[in-house]
Amino acid sequence: MLDTICEVETPEGIDLRARVAGPVPRMLAFAVDLLYRSLILMALSIALAFAGRAGWGIWLLCFFLLEWFYPVFFEVLRGGQTPGKKAFGLMVVNDNLTPISWGASILRNLLRFADFVPFAYVAGIVSMTLSHHFQRLGDMAAATLVVYRQVDAAPLPLPEVVPLAPPRGLQQQDQRAIIDLLERHRELSEARQYELANLLQPLTGKRDRAALNYLRAVGNWLLGAR
Repeated sequence: MLDTICEVETPEGIDLRARVAGPVPRMLAFAVDLLYRSLILMALSIALAFAGRAGWGIWLLCFFLLEWFYPVFFEVLRGGQTPGKKAFGLMVVNDNLTPISWGASILRNLLRFADFVPFAYVAGIVSMTLSHHFQRLGDMAAATLVVYRQVDAAPLPLPEVVPLAPPRGLQQQDQRAIIDLLERHRELSEARQYELANLLQPLTGKRDRAALNYLRAVGNWLLGAR
């Protein structure tokens, strides 16, 4: 089954999530990069027009470098984004959502010839359509993904509550629940927040407004306020 969300758990127990890009935005990004490469080659052909056979040799060398190493340069040194991918908010990462390495980038781009067969990247498009995370053949071989780049949102202001140290024996999952309740205070109605706060009544000994204020104070402490 196709899945647009990739979830990875790190050895530290942190869950990472990213939305995988499908064939259409990837093809549009490729078209933009192809346009840029074509403009560069066109400018080079004009500049080298009077250099004779030496100019033709230089042009062929530049064509080779642009065709095979243009994407590698940007993917490794520019945060996984070629100009085309950047235009559509995409980036290349390893399949564990870590930054792409030189080896993986070179491998996925060298295997574009396999995605091209029999013509016009038919194999790559079919592979992306049928694979679990829209991976073309080069992505599968290099263990890479093309995902949407997430823009960090400005942190929401937290309720102004005097921080309070949590009770002894507070479990990690309870700490996470308290922090989530605090950080989502603008997303949830007051009634829903009371309902969630009341679930921890055995721990807090409080209900409704008193329970919510207490959990907010504990949440502030857990987030580092002292």
